[in-house]
Parts: sequence; C-alpha cells; structure tokens
Amino acid sequence: MTHFRISLFFILSLFLSWSIVACRDKAVAVPKPHAYPKITFPERAYLVFDTASCPFRFEYPVYSRPIKNTEFMGEPVPNDCWYDIFIPHFNAKLHLTYYPFHSKDRYDELIQDAYRLTNEHTQKANFIDEVPIEKKGVFTGKLFDLTGPSATPLEFYLTDEKQHFIRGALYLHTEVHPDSLKPIYDFLKADVVHLIQSFSWK
Repeated sequence: MTHFRISLFFILSLFLSWSIVACRDKAVAVPKPHAYPKITFPERAYLVFDTASCPFRFEYPVYSRPIKNTEFMGEPVPNDCWYDIFIPHFNAKLHLTYYPFHSKDRYDELIQDAYRLTNEHTQKANFIDEVPIEKKGVFTGKLFDLTGPSATPLEFYLTDEKQHFIRGALYLHTEVHPDSLKPIYDFLKADVVHLIQSFSWK
C-alpha cells in the first residue's frame, strides 16, 4: 500500500511538472503581431528653387530645405549646382548633381554613369522599374524605381540632350525595412515626381 502511494505521488508530481512546463512553452510560443510606430505626414505645399548660379528651377516641399554641397567624398564638387534637398521630418534627402556638357562623348558618358550608379544598388534591390520620362521641349530622362532593401529606392536623370544634365537620388537615412518604410517612400516619391514635373531649364 505504501509503495502504491509513493508511485501515485511520483506520477502526479511528474504530471504537474509537465503541465507547468507545457503551459509555459505555449505562452512563449504565442506570436506577437508586428507593430510599427504611427507616422505623421506634413501637409503638402511647395516652394520654388531658383538660384542665379544654376541653369534650372523646380519646386520642392516646404518641409524640406536645400543645402548646397561644396564637396563630395572629400573632393570639391565640379560646380555650384550640387544640392541636397534635406527632409528632416523623415531624415531623408534628395541628392542632386548637375553637369554641363559640350560634346556627344560627354553626354554618352553621363548617361552611362547614371545607369552604373543605379546598377550599383541592384545587389540589394529586388527589382528595378525603369520608366522613361519626358517634358516635351524641356527634357527627356529616366526614373528608376528600386524595389527591396535599397538605401536609394528612387533615382532619376533629366537632360535637354544639348548641354544640361542633372541626376537625382533619394536617400533614406535609416535602417532599411521596406514594409515599414513603404508609406514614407510613397509620400516622398510623390514629392520627387512633383519636382520632376515642375522642373525646367533657364
């Protein structure tokens, strides 16, 4: 009888221990839903970028500010028309680089450089959507929409095919999580498209 009681006590103890562990394991295994911080978007409005030293003008968001670049990667920039349109609300910038050209060879080189710089980001991007853009009598160009974890998800170039060439690259200075950044990217893409639509040479 004593032996039976000891065995029963031992079995009940094991069952209780197993129940506690099982419940604990189930509690740990319950997945938590993904949550992203709420994003507040500023109201859209635009200002005109028009400086005497640059042969172009465009509209940029009021919640951004143009910052003139005097050097790039430790080297002086080639002219006075390299600008960052900094968007502090999203810690982002649109990097603009302008190049005048006076020969077909130089024009071809600038086009090749635009493709090369975009292709450097294909190592992380999943896909590049290449969209021809044109403003009749003003410019032709390409818009490169990079899908996936790329630090520069949107790039473009515009040229009059005679003497002016400008390239733009949108940089998001944050750890790249495409799903969580998509609303921000969509918002900023609309601003970049507006800049392109309002762009003209002087």
